[in-house]
Amino acid sequence: MKCRVSYLLRFYLTTVLLFVAAKVVFMLVYRGGQAFTAADVLQVVAHGLSLDLSTALYLLIPPFLLSVAAVWLKVPRWLFRGYAVFAAVILALAFVADTSLYAFWRFKLDASCLTYLQTPTEALASVTPAYIAARVGLTAVTAVLLYLILPHWPHSSHKPRRVYLPHALRESLLYLLLTPVIIIGIRGGLGESTTNIGQVYFSPNQFLNHAAVNPLFSFLASLGKSGDYIVSYDYFTDQECADLTDRLFTTESSLTDSLLTTTRPNIVVIIMESCGGQFTQIGGNPGITPRLNQLAGEGIYFSQCYANSWRTDKGVVSILSGYPAFPVTSVMKVPEKSRKLPSIAASLADNGYHSSFFYGGDINFTNMRSYLMATGYSRLTWKNDFTADEQHSAQWGVRDDIMLDALLRDITGEQRPHWMKALLTLSSHEPWDVPDPVEATDWNPQADPVLTAFHYLDRCIGQFIDNLRKTPQWAQTLVVILPDHGLRHQGVDETTRLYNHIPMLWVGGAVSSPRVVDRLCCQSDLAATLLAQLGIDHSRYVFSRDIMSSTYRCPTAYHTYNNGVTLYDSTGFVAYDLDARQVIAREGDSTPTLLRQAKAILQRTSHDLRRK
Repeated sequence: MKCRVSYLLRFYLTTVLLFVAAKVVFMLVYRGGQAFTAADVLQVVAHGLSLDLSTALYLLIPPFLLSVAAVWLKVPRWLFRGYAVFAAVILALAFVADTSLYAFWRFKLDASCLTYLQTPTEALASVTPAYIAARVGLTAVTAVLLYLILPHWPHSSHKPRRVYLPHALRESLLYLLLTPVIIIGIRGGLGESTTNIGQVYFSPNQFLNHAAVNPLFSFLASLGKSGDYIVSYDYFTDQECADLTDRLFTTESSLTDSLLTTTRPNIVVIIMESCGGQFTQIGGNPGITPRLNQLAGEGIYFSQCYANSWRTDKGVVSILSGYPAFPVTSVMKVPEKSRKLPSIAASLADNGYHSSFFYGGDINFTNMRSYLMATGYSRLTWKNDFTADEQHSAQWGVRDDIMLDALLRDITGEQRPHWMKALLTLSSHEPWDVPDPVEATDWNPQADPVLTAFHYLDRCIGQFIDNLRKTPQWAQTLVVILPDHGLRHQGVDETTRLYNHIPMLWVGGAVSSPRVVDRLCCQSDLAATLLAQLGIDHSRYVFSRDIMSSTYRCPTAYHTYNNGVTLYDSTGFVAYDLDARQVIAREGDSTPTLLRQAKAILQRTSHDLRRK
C-alpha cells in the first residue's frame, strides 16, 4: 500500500512542479519582448498555482484508478509505463505549443488550434519548414525528459502476491476517502465559483496574467467552448442582414446634447443586482425604492432604458463594454473573446483615467476577473480584501452597505486627477439575506423578503449619495446607477416589457441640470453615450449608440434570454423563443418587422463575436 500511495503522491507533486517550471521557462523565452522582474515571476507562480494543482489532479485520475485496481488484481507494469509515456507526450505538446504559439496569438493555448487542422496548408504557410522541424524535435526531446522525470509505476503493483483481505480493505477505504478530495480539488473548492482561467489573473500586464494560466487547463476548458459553443445564427444573407440593422447602429455622434458641466468628470458606476423596473416607480412601486425615485428627480433620468440580458455576467459586459448579450454564450466566460472587447475603462485609460472595480463576492465567478483585468481595470477590490466577518455578512459575500462604505473611503482618499470606479452590488439576490427585518409596511404588506432586499439596496445607495455629496469630490463626480438585469417576480418575465425595463440615473455635481430623457435605449448604449459626453471616440463600440446624438434616429431596445430574443421600438414589442421557433409575446401591429430585425441583430452580433 505504501508504495502505491507514495507513487500517487510523487506523481502529483512532480506534475505540479513541472507546471511551475513551464511557467518560468515560458517567461524566460519572452524576456526580450516583455518587461518583468524576478518578483513578477514569483507572482506568476503563486497566482497560477491554483490552476496547476487542479490540472495535476486531472492527470492523476488514471494512475489513481490503476492503483485502486492493483489492490485486488495483478496490474501489468506496462500500463503504468504506458500512462507515463502518454502524460509526457501530452505535457510536452502543451508546453511547446503554448510557448511557440503565444508569439503569434498573444493568448494561451486553447482548442482553437484544432481548427487549423482542417486547413493545414494555410496554417503551415505562416512558418518555415525549419521552424516546424525545430518544434517537432523540441517536443520529442521534451517528452523524453518528462518521461524520465515522471514516476513510472509503484514497484510492488506488478509483483504476484496473494491478496491479504484486511490490508486490501484498509487500502480501498483510503482510496474511497481520497476520491471526494480529488473531486473537490479539481472543482477548486466548495465555493460558488469553480476552477476557471480568470481566477489566476492578477495584473494590468496581460503577459503576466497569461503566463500564470496553465496551458493544459486552458486547452481543456476551451474544448467545450469551441465550435458551436459560440452559436452562429443565420437567417438572412449578409446584405439582407446589413439592410435590416445598419440604420439601428450608428457609431457617429453629431450635435450631441450636453448633459454635463465638464468633459472630464470623475465617474462612479453602480451596477445594481437584479433591480428591474418593477421595484421602482417604473412598475408603480415608489415605496420600495424611494431614494432612487428621489434621485431620478435630482439628476438625469433615462426613463425608457432596457436591459440586454437576464444574467449578471452578460449584463456587466453589456454595460461596461457596450456589447449586446447572447441567448446561449456568455462572452465573459470566454476569455479569448472577452479580452478583445472595447470597454469604458480602456477608453478612459487612453485619456488619463485610472479605473478600479469593487465587488463583494467572488471575483473569479464566471471568469469576471479575467474580463475586468483584460479590459482596463487596474485594481480589483473583492471579498477576500475584507475581514472574515465582513466576508460572511451575506450569503454571496460582503453586503452592500459595507461595500459602498469601502467605495466611499476609496473615493475620498483618491489622489489621481481622473478616475473611474465601478461597483457591482450583490445583496438583492437570493437568498435575500439583508440586515433589515422583514415586516409588513404600506409598500410591503406581505413582508416579502424580495421587496425588503431591494428596499435595503435603495437605502444603501441613498446613504452613499448623501455621504458623497458632503465630500469635495462631489462637484466633479458623475454617478451612473443602473441594474445588470431585471428579475422574474410575481408574474413579471420575458413576455412582459416590465421585466427588462430598468432605471438608469446620472447624478452628481457634474450633472448640468435635472432632466428626463425619454428616448428608447439599452444599457449597452451607456458606453457610447457616456464617452460622447466626454468627447472621446467610441467608434469601436459598434453596437452601442449615443442616444443624445442627432444621428440616433431609430430607437430600439434589444434583449436576449435563455434561448430567446426580444425587441422593442415605438411601434410595439416582440418576444421570440428560439427553441420553439415561435413568437411567445407581442404588442402592436409590427410583429413581423420587429421579428426580422431581432433575428438580424442576433445574426450580426453572433457573427461579430465569432470573428473576434
